[in-house]
Amino acid sequence: MVPLALALFFAAADPAPEKPATAKDGLKPFQGLVGTWKGTGYPDGTREEREKGHWTESITWAWQFDKDKGDALLSAKIEKGKYFDRGDLRYDPAAGEYRFTLVGKDQTAVAFVGAVALGKQKEVILTLDRTDKAAKETQRLVVTLLHSNRYLYRFETKPEDGGSFTRKYLVGATKEGEPFATVAKGPECVVTGGTANGSVTYKGKAYPICCSGCRDAFLDDPEKYVKEFEKAKK
Repeated sequence: MVPLALALFFAAADPAPEKPATAKDGLKPFQGLVGTWKGTGYPDGTREEREKGHWTESITWAWQFDKDKGDALLSAKIEKGKYFDRGDLRYDPAAGEYRFTLVGKDQTAVAFVGAVALGKQKEVILTLDRTDKAAKETQRLVVTLLHSNRYLYRFETKPEDGGSFTRKYLVGATKEGEPFATVAKGPECVVTGGTANGSVTYKGKAYPICCSGCRDAFLDDPEKYVKEFEKAKK
């Protein structure tokens, strides 16, 4: 299953906050996912079963924008994934819900829908469900964002005739090129406000960006983002 993971949204016990107004705003808690992650997965079971069935995968996250539709999403490309090849995470402002569409090894797309909340340690937890009619079960994907360099995701199932969720596998991911204890620092991306790792030049001036998706969005309408960037600095 695909991943995702970091920190800062709302606890169930807290008063309900205002819903994010746009798709991009709704995805801001997941800005830290942008970049490449090394994941190690294990099936549930005995120690022997876990060791025998473990796998590694590489997950690269990036922003994607559609100016005409006013849409924004976080795309995930999964290399050597055991279950999925890629996925798109979106936020629907009208419905106030998240949708994670994943494409499996057979190129079949499945969509998980759910919400985000804060855990006891203030970690961001995204819980998404879908109904598999053929398997007669509810499938659940839970993504836990622990901090800037670490996130987990697990896949669970529950029979349609009742019972509780049972975990099938767990994947832990760490960000490539960053020590585990390091907190990401750097200039803010001109498009999303996340930590930048590159730049784009406009009218002789360099502006920080975090991924190729943000670079393309900036070049598509540079005046808009320069204006917003300068306003935010003030």
